[in-house]
Amino acid sequence: MSQATQKLARSQAWRRVTHGAYVPVTMTDDRAVLRVWRDALPSETSFTHLTSALLRGWQLPAPLPFQPVFAALSCTCALPRRAGLRASRPLTLEPATQLAGLPVAGPTDTLVACARDLGLLDLVVLIDAAVHAGHCTIPDIEAACRPRRRGAPALRRAVRYADPRAESPWESMLRMLHVLCGIRVESQFPVGSYRADLRITGTQRLPEYDGSHHRAGPQHARDLIRERALQREGWQRFGYTSSVMVRDARSVLRDADQALGRKHDPMAARPWFAALANSCVTTTGRQRLRRRWAPAIDV
Repeated sequence: MSQATQKLARSQAWRRVTHGAYVPVTMTDDRAVLRVWRDALPSETSFTHLTSALLRGWQLPAPLPFQPVFAALSCTCALPRRAGLRASRPLTLEPATQLAGLPVAGPTDTLVACARDLGLLDLVVLIDAAVHAGHCTIPDIEAACRPRRRGAPALRRAVRYADPRAESPWESMLRMLHVLCGIRVESQFPVGSYRADLRITGTQRLPEYDGSHHRAGPQHARDLIRERALQREGWQRFGYTSSVMVRDARSVLRDADQALGRKHDPMAARPWFAALANSCVTTTGRQRLRRRWAPAIDV
């Protein structure tokens, strides 16, 4: 280690990114940190998996603070072993895209890489975001699910549930809760001059995701005006928070059963809970990912 590097390592004004690479402790720009990683890795490297997804603006339903940097290298490169890095050598790789001066794996390669680790719900959220943003199409994703490609079976299953009309991660989650419980819904359903997140098919019930911003200031006032307009037309808007979906999903199912006029069956929620256990929004799902990525993050 050079004297300059040793000085940086001892300084409280700098933090280590990887071996021999430091950034100021005040630096919070993820892209700037990834530029440091880019300079420390072989020139053929591209960022992939969740690193690429987040650079593209595809958001998970919940952040993963322990997530490593994901990189894909050409088959001719030796895999680097660095703290905080999870590197792979895919047999096939689309040409990298330059985003903010960073080499990023193609959209379908990114989704295939994510499918190697993520659960069904998280994958559906990312697929919805990717297609909604116009970065790829459903046929593009299906074509990427080639036989014997790692991640392809999981991605093939997830893409069957995709709906590019979804406008947020938790809207996708609310749709999946209904679908996995056997309830047919329509996304972004038009009601007069409004669009509801979901409509339970054959009913006047409109389930919607309510984020924290819906109960703040002017947005709350607009929401109340909208709810009154919907009620005047005979529509029933039921808002749900992320906490309800995770901790009290059976109440969402019970509401849907009531709207459909059918007997409530709490056991119908089992597929949702099984998928939820593998999602990043639950403790068990995060622990599963931490164990899977432990060689890269627990150093």
